[in-house]
Amino acid sequence: MALPNSATITHRNNGSLYASPLTPPTLSRSSSLRLSSCRFSCSLHDHSRLRSRSSRSSPRFKGLRVRSCSVAREPLKVMISGAPASGKGTQCELIVQKFGLVHVSTGDLLRAEVSSGTEIGNKAKEFMNAGQLVPDEIVTAMVTSRLSRQDAKEKGWLLDGYPRTSSQAESLERLNIRPYVYIVLEVPDEILIDRCVGRRLDPVTGKIYHIKNFPPETEEIKARLITRPDDTEEKVKSRLKTYKQNAEAISSTYMDIMKKLDGNRQKDIVFEEVTSLLVQTEKSKVEMAKLEKLKAASDVLSKVASSRQFFQDNWRGIPTRLNNIPHSREIRNYFYDDILQATERAITNGRTRLKVEINIPELNPEMDVYRIGTLMELVRVLALSFADDGKRVKVCVQGSMGEGALAGMPLQLAGTRKILEFMDWGDHGALGTFISIGSIGANDVDEQDDVFILVAPQNAVGNCIIDDLRAMTDAAGSRPVVLVNPRLKDLPGSSGIMQTMGRDKRLEYAASFENCYFFRLLYYAGTQYPIMGALRMSYPYRYELYKRVDEPSGEKYVILATFTEKPNGEQINDAFEGKSRKQERKTSGIWGFLSGIL
Repeated sequence: MALPNSATITHRNNGSLYASPLTPPTLSRSSSLRLSSCRFSCSLHDHSRLRSRSSRSSPRFKGLRVRSCSVAREPLKVMISGAPASGKGTQCELIVQKFGLVHVSTGDLLRAEVSSGTEIGNKAKEFMNAGQLVPDEIVTAMVTSRLSRQDAKEKGWLLDGYPRTSSQAESLERLNIRPYVYIVLEVPDEILIDRCVGRRLDPVTGKIYHIKNFPPETEEIKARLITRPDDTEEKVKSRLKTYKQNAEAISSTYMDIMKKLDGNRQKDIVFEEVTSLLVQTEKSKVEMAKLEKLKAASDVLSKVASSRQFFQDNWRGIPTRLNNIPHSREIRNYFYDDILQATERAITNGRTRLKVEINIPELNPEMDVYRIGTLMELVRVLALSFADDGKRVKVCVQGSMGEGALAGMPLQLAGTRKILEFMDWGDHGALGTFISIGSIGANDVDEQDDVFILVAPQNAVGNCIIDDLRAMTDAAGSRPVVLVNPRLKDLPGSSGIMQTMGRDKRLEYAASFENCYFFRLLYYAGTQYPIMGALRMSYPYRYELYKRVDEPSGEKYVILATFTEKPNGEQINDAFEGKSRKQERKTSGIWGFLSGIL
């Protein structure tokens, strides 16, 4: 959907001028562009030979298609609550058997974390050894960590007896962890007391019996049965009182999805009602997903129909004064938001091997004005946005490479991991819960990770990061990996090994990452001033070529051309010289002379 190339709007915001061509943004690969004798040339690698698979299959957006609303089964998310001896444990077993949900019990989680000696487990153990209750934040962290694993996402989950307090329920709500249905088993107090007082434990097998309702099979078993310390009438009444207070406190949180069932019946009859409830919940979610998909398709059609007006009213275009260092907060925020939107669109569209390349002075690692703080701020914006969507984000910086005296890392990345660890990640404990810091390599790929952001991966002389990067993406599988300002040229080592062994394969792998965002300023060759123009792409749109124009009111950017693929030097030169793309280019110099003779 093309818009007039000549139409521009200019704005002044906090002293920064924006030029707004009325065209949507763009799509990409990498390049290094120079302007020589008022003409551009393309450097870096010959990407016409190293075209990535993802770039070749990039959408052309010739028209909009609305596919049929086939919706996959929605994994169930269930909470179940009940007083001691209400039959909750039995129903949990039956639910897991029939629906295949991941059973999450805080008691089991605590024991597992403590026995495994994890950081959370060790913290919990300190309170348990002191005879104190484990704080809510530790328990909530364990629960959210377990629910974020891949099996719980794919199969659905059954949260057993949690949350128990209003503060726990509020914590889950803030983290956007909410069930589709909240089941409460109700049993009269006198029945519950009888069930508890009559319970007996077989210390050999761990099996639970009841002296009246479920007596032991043999006299031998009966002789060794014991009464658990909590199963006295006095303690049962105290536990019931606590349960009722907590249940009442959290009921308001889940009132709209609460289903109370009579638990004073045979377990099979109760489970029939539970099954009916969960099957109906599944159907409702599928229907809801269909409606949401239809609404989304309708919204897309509406947006397409109004896109001209949208861009005319809202598209700010490229900020000016980009050679001013440091950049203003407004300019930095413009690029952070532009990159974030492009990256989110690419991941939503199923892209998994992505790279962001932005070479404004403050974010260009090839310039001596490179500012690591600005890059860290960009990474934080991306990571926090994904975390806000409930995704687990692993932010990775390459560690030392090589051995002994040859161990080291690119100088520009020295200390960046510490910077990331000391940065402000917000007031809600995002770092350590939804965001973690790691190194580039297969060893730092964990099951609970959803998205990987790699900070400026680059080769150093004598060491190649590409092998570690390949191992990491292999371990990540279908999960998105986003490279931010990578520099994956194959640098030679002192022995020349990197130049010869596997070089083609490494370069082919490096080129397999698809640009979701690309921005490069265009200068005269060998200079960083004046700016001649810019090349920009924001997934899934076209490449846009801009020319910088000076006017009495200030500078502005005028769009010259758009391209479905990254333009080469000749295409850029033609656009600046006003030549038609179909106009045949005549060979000049000695080659033109020889062509004329031949």
